Amino acid sequence: MSYPQLQIATVTEFGVAGPLAYPKVSIGTLPDDILLEIFNFYVDESQAIDEWHTLVHVCRRWRTVVFTSPRRLDLRLLCTEKTPVRKLLDIWPVLPIVVGVRDDPTSLMDGAENIIAALEHHDRVCEVIFQRVPRSVLEIFAAVIQEPLPALTFLMLQSNDQSALVLPDSFLGGSAPRLRSLWLDFISFPTMRELLLSASDLVHLDIWNIPDSGYISPDAMFSCLTVMTRLETCHIGFHSPRPRPDPTTRHPPPPTRIVFPVLTLLWFRGVSEYLEDLVAQFDAPQLDFIEITYFNQLVFGNSQLPRFISHAEKFKELSQADIVFYDHSVKVTLSPQTITDDHRWLTLEILCTESDWQLSSLTQVCSSSLPPGPLSFLERLYIHEDRYSRPLWQDDAENAQWLECLYPFTAVKNLYLSEELWPRVAPALQGLHGERAEKVLPALQELFIAGLGSFGPVQEAIGPFIASRQRFDRPIAVQLWEIELERASGSEYG
Repeated sequence: MSYPQLQIATVTEFGVAGPLAYPKVSIGTLPDDILLEIFNFYVDESQAIDEWHTLVHVCRRWRTVVFTSPRRLDLRLLCTEKTPVRKLLDIWPVLPIVVGVRDDPTSLMDGAENIIAALEHHDRVCEVIFQRVPRSVLEIFAAVIQEPLPALTFLMLQSNDQSALVLPDSFLGGSAPRLRSLWLDFISFPTMRELLLSASDLVHLDIWNIPDSGYISPDAMFSCLTVMTRLETCHIGFHSPRPRPDPTTRHPPPPTRIVFPVLTLLWFRGVSEYLEDLVAQFDAPQLDFIEITYFNQLVFGNSQLPRFISHAEKFKELSQADIVFYDHSVKVTLSPQTITDDHRWLTLEILCTESDWQLSSLTQVCSSSLPPGPLSFLERLYIHEDRYSRPLWQDDAENAQWLECLYPFTAVKNLYLSEELWPRVAPALQGLHGERAEKVLPALQELFIAGLGSFGPVQEAIGPFIASRQRFDRPIAVQLWEIELERASGSEYG
């Protein structure tokens, strides 16, 4: 067996000086521990579960090195609907099994027997990934998993049908003690509470599109979270705004709150009452990413959310806000002015289509959900439309609504208005005179407007507002916003 030749060079203070006066060394002469380091790097870089197969087919020695270090190399067997599972398990050593299938209904039905054969090895299955699988097929596989999988660390169940999959009460035997990542999408699981309470080592919790039939109350959800002291990311999202929390069961926030010490990401989709009941009971001081999506509602009760956000240290010095209007929602995002490795991000979105509802909801959320701390550091405010799903403006948004939307941003020095939106915001500012002109955006110094051919229209639209600020010795400079240049340079503003 011939191996590639390794050229060893002299490394000096100034770099590589040239070959050493030693004979060339083949990879076959390297000791086993060095080979293992190389193999470990190779497997990590490939990020493929079965890439180690390449190594064991090179020679007997490599095969021995690989199979004597199964944990170091994270050796696992990938079983799909196309894998001859019974034959495969007879060939390879006893290794953990990853069961993975994706959206191919014909292939799944033809190869269902292979998946069932893999799932029967209860003590070896470490990951189960059913992604975008028809509900009828998921039901077949779920029926097989009626007892605990003691080695299971990753579970993903995602249905691609319009109706939710209802898991049997006996799924997984109601226990997953080693589970570290759970992803359920449009899945109804009556005994989910029992399963979550058993998963005390959970690191990533993703429960998407919770159907009405799978509703879990805020108190029940929180009781599950309290056992997850290692939780780093949490996604909780409902498929619809129904059902809502029962107002008769709501109670005052507890005098002391549970702290999640390593939680860095929180994503929520639902009604504000649910989130209020949830965050009233805990703090997460290490959070650096929050994304909240509300269904449309008349009133957003957010008395607890500002407190919760203010207790996250990394949200205290965000420097800019982006308000984006879509055809189906409106969103406000608070972020640093420049993107760094420390991705701090706070987003609030309301799902609604009518323009007056978008403004009304945005005003409520900005005034009731954002704590004074982050708002006091915001120096830039961008207001624009999404490029790919532009809203349908109905000219029913009143000037007062725009002003109420701007009131919370008291520290903003630079205001950026897109070409489509400045004609809508400007009339609201035009009507401000005297002391009223000081109360809206009191720190404003520069106004950037996109798509201007000349400053005449702007002067006519907001001249009185700028003149009033000038009389109070608070001048405002109007400039052209080169929006496309900012996009091309990679600047983040929405």
